[in-house]
Amino acid sequence: MWVESPFLSPHRASQRNRPWANDQPSGSKQASSGIMTDMTGGVDVRTAAGQFVRTTVSEVESTAREERERVLSQFPLEGWKTLPLERYALGQSAPAGSEPTYCRLLEFLTPNLGSIKGGSAAKHIMYRHNSGEWRLAAPLRKADPQDAWEQLRGQFVSAFKAVTDADFEAVDDLPVLRFGPALVTKSLAIYFPEHFLPIYSAEHLRRFLTLLGGTVEADSPAWRSNRRLLELIRSRPEFAGWSSYEVMHFLYQEFDPRPRQRTIWKIAPGERGRHWDECRDGGFICVGWDDLGDLGQYQSDTELKDTFDRHYPGSSGGSLTTARRLLAFRDLETGDRIVANRGMDEVLATGTVTRSYQFLPDRPEYQHVVSVTWDLSHAQKLSKPQHGWRSTFAKVDPALFARLAAQGSSLTVGAAPTQSGTSVALPEDVQAVLDALERKGQVILHGPPGTGKTRLALGAALALAGRGDVLDDSEPGRRAEAQAEVLRGDGVRLVTFHPSYGYEDFVEGFKPDLTAQGPGLTLTLADGLFHKLCSRASTHPDLTFLLIIDEINRGDLPRIFGELITLLELDKRNLPVDLPVSKRSFSVPPNVRINGTMNTADRSISHLDAAVRRRFAFLSVGPDPDAVSGTVGPLDLAAFFESLNTRITRHLDADHQIGHAYLLRDGEPIATEEDLAAAFHHEVIPLLEDYCLGRADLLHSILGGLVDADTGRPLLMSPQDLADALATEFTSGTQGPDA
Repeated sequence: MWVESPFLSPHRASQRNRPWANDQPSGSKQASSGIMTDMTGGVDVRTAAGQFVRTTVSEVESTAREERERVLSQFPLEGWKTLPLERYALGQSAPAGSEPTYCRLLEFLTPNLGSIKGGSAAKHIMYRHNSGEWRLAAPLRKADPQDAWEQLRGQFVSAFKAVTDADFEAVDDLPVLRFGPALVTKSLAIYFPEHFLPIYSAEHLRRFLTLLGGTVEADSPAWRSNRRLLELIRSRPEFAGWSSYEVMHFLYQEFDPRPRQRTIWKIAPGERGRHWDECRDGGFICVGWDDLGDLGQYQSDTELKDTFDRHYPGSSGGSLTTARRLLAFRDLETGDRIVANRGMDEVLATGTVTRSYQFLPDRPEYQHVVSVTWDLSHAQKLSKPQHGWRSTFAKVDPALFARLAAQGSSLTVGAAPTQSGTSVALPEDVQAVLDALERKGQVILHGPPGTGKTRLALGAALALAGRGDVLDDSEPGRRAEAQAEVLRGDGVRLVTFHPSYGYEDFVEGFKPDLTAQGPGLTLTLADGLFHKLCSRASTHPDLTFLLIIDEINRGDLPRIFGELITLLELDKRNLPVDLPVSKRSFSVPPNVRINGTMNTADRSISHLDAAVRRRFAFLSVGPDPDAVSGTVGPLDLAAFFESLNTRITRHLDADHQIGHAYLLRDGEPIATEEDLAAAFHHEVIPLLEDYCLGRADLLHSILGGLVDADTGRPLLMSPQDLADALATEFTSGTQGPDA
């Protein structure tokens, strides 16, 4: 028998973490002013611990103990050797009034013991899909369900025995359990609270280990990292006498490892808000597509799309987008912000998620439900329609949300300080770039043409410069002025690589001296762009300097970087090397960051030099259907855009998709037949013809009836006829159940 202790001592620990379990990277520390800012700032854990009010945890601590007793009562440790499959796995029909399965109890009914909610049911190693098929982790796939269960159950029993014997390393040797690290770690924390903390996310554990000065092993399973974190906590005097509930609340409250900026979603409560009264009074938001069943059973957007297409045929243009948005709805976390709307110009309320996704099959309709606390004071009519709000789901720009929420409550999502000292919320994609720069030191934004890679790189520079206030697209002129101002300063440099760009341009080399007098050509040693940036950075070690390299893949990267490619790694910064031309000692300061962009239609990531790839983080910047939400005559622009890209991906590849910028004018979706015709005939068609390399059959596969069968050339038609033809070819039957 294992007895729970409420105190962290050299021998025992209790349990509880805040109910967040999705693996997410932590947010980056933002600048207070200027591009040159500290991106590595330390954290004072001891001071924060001294200010934490521990008594706020007592109520949750009591509830967590009750939840633990329920698990121990229904699934005693000694019963695991004979536990039947029907008592373990999700997805089986159970008689009314029967006890929940083990997996359902741990994922849905014990939130105060720490959540493992979010993502697909694959976290449980084996489960039954609503199709009747058993889904098994890779090591079990050749076995029938009962044999697979006996293997899995045997490894659970072995893990429990190993921990009983204090042979913790033996748990690492159970390969099947590695396919369900969160479930296994939560199980160990429940049965052995004296040996494990109730933090189950591998990424969160790594972040907390780093925070407390521990070392992180890349291949460490969650339970091993959990043990190491517990040892660190026990070694720190500021946690003496604390219960593990208090420690876990403290870590998540003060050093939340989730991104500080989460996507804010607009969600329509039924067509024209017909379910709004029920949602408002019941404290939830609900959506349709009930025939899909529990969204937790789907492991990927493609799997959900396939099921969607079977139940809702004729939706080829929008089903993948709907699948992705439904998975985002499923993965909403406690504390996430949402907007409920009616039509394109009315906000019904803003909300804060209080409990994540549930599938409630007993509801007559709209069975996908997320619990929400609503703030009705933000209800308002908007001054202009939000064309992207035509569908059930849409992303909400943080700046727009800040304006919506300005009536009476403060914005609680991630924010960046501006030059004036006030904070503004950053777009999710900008925050992701900042996170990657902090983690790796340099990042490459890659994707098809027209997806806004350079714009995103400049957006990250603006955020670091304290100009996050201009990232709101409502005033593009202010953004352009701010970009020019930042590039004129000392902290940011922008360069475009090309085949003739070389080491002498980037690092150092002999260049013609245009000021020299006398006959002949005089060469003088000149510092290159990167050398100059590093020199400035070395004289301001507390500030951060940024180099933006546009079209980075068009240059000969090994030749351009030379020996400096080694010095880009963060752990090798400030290491000196002797430059081969001047013989001077040179190093790359730790406060230099590089943000590159590359067009994958020209050259894929796999074609980059391997040494370069290892030293850069890579962020995909793909086509964004939300950016082109709107209509042109009978054409749903976003549905056409996604359907076209689906065909391009099928017949070419994802690297050759069309970016949303081709369908924008002044930052807004094109709205007239004339603009649509100009974009399609003058930009999209030439690009596709170039991709198809003169193959009329390939162009016909992508454009269908818009290609002349005799000549193999795209048809020419009036702007009005083109909108109708595109709607017929690409978007018939794409409307979803809500609007």
